[in-house]
Order: sequence, then C-alpha cells, then structure tokens
Amino acid sequence: MTLPPNVYDAEPIPDAARDEIERLLRTGDLFRYTAPEDSPVALLERDFAEMMGAKYALAVASCSAALFLSLRALDLPRGARVLIPAFTFAAVPSAVVHADCTPVLVEVGDNYRIDMADFAAKLPGAAAVLISHMRGHTSDMDAIMALAEDAGVPVIEDAAHSLGTTWHGRKIGTIGRIGCFSFQSYKLVNSGEGGILVTDDADLLARAVIMSGAYEHNWRKHKGPRGDNTEELEQAFARWQNRLPLYNTRLSNLAAAIVRPQLAEVPRRVRDGRRNHDRVAALLNRSPWIEVPEKLGPEQRAPDSLQFNLVGMDAAATRAFQDAAAARGVTVQVFGLSQDNARAFWNWEFLGPVSDLPRTRAMLARACDTRLPARLTRAELDVIAGAILGAAEDVMAGLPRFGT
Repeated sequence: MTLPPNVYDAEPIPDAARDEIERLLRTGDLFRYTAPEDSPVALLERDFAEMMGAKYALAVASCSAALFLSLRALDLPRGARVLIPAFTFAAVPSAVVHADCTPVLVEVGDNYRIDMADFAAKLPGAAAVLISHMRGHTSDMDAIMALAEDAGVPVIEDAAHSLGTTWHGRKIGTIGRIGCFSFQSYKLVNSGEGGILVTDDADLLARAVIMSGAYEHNWRKHKGPRGDNTEELEQAFARWQNRLPLYNTRLSNLAAAIVRPQLAEVPRRVRDGRRNHDRVAALLNRSPWIEVPEKLGPEQRAPDSLQFNLVGMDAAATRAFQDAAAARGVTVQVFGLSQDNARAFWNWEFLGPVSDLPRTRAMLARACDTRLPARLTRAELDVIAGAILGAAEDVMAGLPRFGT
C-alpha cells in the first residue's frame, strides 16, 4: 500500500548550484553590487529575461516587492484605484496599499477567474489593473487587455503561480506592461524567498531598478539579456537618478545562485506538473460531488497544485469532508472555511470596509486546494485522488446523488 506523500517538501536544489554557493560562502560576496559586473543576481536577470523573451528583468526580495515596485514604477497618483481579483493572496492588496493606492476588488467566478462583467463595470476610473493568475488559473487575457488598452490603463500580471503557463502560446507575465514572479519555496522555482519582474519598457525598468536599491550609479550594472546596456536604458537611468526613493528590496547573490540552475528544470517541472494535475483532475471529475473547472481554450497551464469545487455539500458537510480527507492522510484546504485564510477577502481587515462580493464568497465556500508537486509519482497521485474521492463518499454516502 502506498502511503500519502509529503507534498510540502520542495525538489532538491540542483548540484550545479553547489560550487557557486561554496564560492560565495568562502568569499562572503553576497551583495549583488559588490562585483563590477556579472554578479550572480545580474546573471539570473539576464537568463530569466532571455527565457521569458523579455527585454529586461529585475530580481528582488519577493514577488510582493516586485508588485510594489511595479506599481511605484508606473508613477500612479496617491489613492489611485487599482483593480485586483477578489480571489488572490493577501500580499496582493497589501502591495497596492503599500504603494499608496486603493485596491478595488473584482468578482471571481466558480472557475477562479475574473468575472468580466464586473471587471468592465469597475474599470472606468481605474489607474491600473493588477491581474493575479491565482493558483495558475489564467483569466481571459484577450478581453482584459482589450478593455484595458481601450481605457488607456496599464496591466500588471501577478504570475507568482504561473511560471511556464502560456496564453495563445505567449508566456504569461509578458502580456501586460510588467510581469511579476515568485521564487518562494512552494513555487515552481525555489530559493525560499525571492521574486523577479520582467518588462520591455526601459523607463519602467529604470524606475524599478533605482527604487529597488540601486543607489549612486549601481544602475550601470543592469543590462538587457544580451549584455547590451542600450542607449534607451542608459537615458532612462540618467533621467531618474537621485529623483526616486530607495526601498532596498534587492535579491542576494546567494538566492540567485540557488535559483539560476533551476531555470533549466522549468520545462520538465511544467510538463510533470501538468501531467499530475490532469491525471488527478480526471479521477476527481468522476465523482458527482466534485468538479474540477476546465481551463480556458488559449491557456496551457503549469500547475503545481489542484483546485476543485465541492458540489451539493453545505457548510457542515464541507467541514466533514475536510476532516475525512485529513483522516485519510491528505490535507485539503477550503479557502472560505479555513480560519484566518489569507486568500479570503473578508480577512483583509487592513483594507477597512469592502463591499460584499457574493459570487466570490460563494465560490470560496466550496473551493478546495491541495498541493500536487511535479515530483509525485503516479502511485502517489492515485493515493491522493483516492483519499479525496473516499472522503467525499464518506460524507455523502446514502444521500441522493446531486442532480438526480
């Protein structure tokens, strides 16, 4: 019998990182600006930009820092309205608040994606859009970009969960003006903490670099992915030198040395994560009490977790389902029922009163989440699926099947 797997450990750091880590430890050279050029952080930025097909990248302390710097780089006025999905992690509205802007929460449907009617209704008067591809679920980027471009509103992509995802073959994080990614331990690429932003806009990049903590003339050590510090970029840096505050959200050389060798692993992890997700989703969809929403047509996902909705269960049954799954050795989180869950908008009390969002609230009350790391074997996946299916059967046995 295969026991339920540990889904919280990350993959081992590639051996290729060890020599560079040892060198850094021997020299104590952990600060990105010590070297005259080509520090580990600078090399990571070059490689990541090249992988994404972007002109520029800036590695920082976290994805939250990348989101904050993106908003600040847009030079939005104080109190500017920024549209965000009502289903996201608390760090997203926090970044908006930290940037002196006002988050405007947009309804999210049962498929975990932006409700486009509510988005269109709230877009007038917005200064920016920050789209979270929450848990790797891509909202309708064709519709979002068309509406935002017509309104002259810039779009930032929070792609913390979407490294490796594509939309019409285009990499998520490169569709908006700026894309932000995470290197936190539960993401596809892991340095414990860390983040990175990508953009093709030299002026935005220059502003973000300086505010990230490129004091004096350290901005000269930032280049494009081919190592060419273009005239356009140099002019942008010179334009903003000494005119912006320094927030010191830099990434360390040690974190970059851990991340950089993992970039070569991204295609395999995407492939294996998609395979794992699709296998478990197919098994769960056989249950009358579980629904895994389909992806949108243009989307190719890169999942490392699985979300599904419970069907026909009230709050008591939903809690019983969680307990039954845990008894079988599998942790399932129901976003709207877990106490103090940072993904439930009503727990973002730092925002003050917010209007109720009935569609999002109803979705969160039955939306479940379980981790499915790319490293899991087929046997381990089947144990997870069996535990979830068994838990639903335990709770709903003897009740009429939903819809019959």
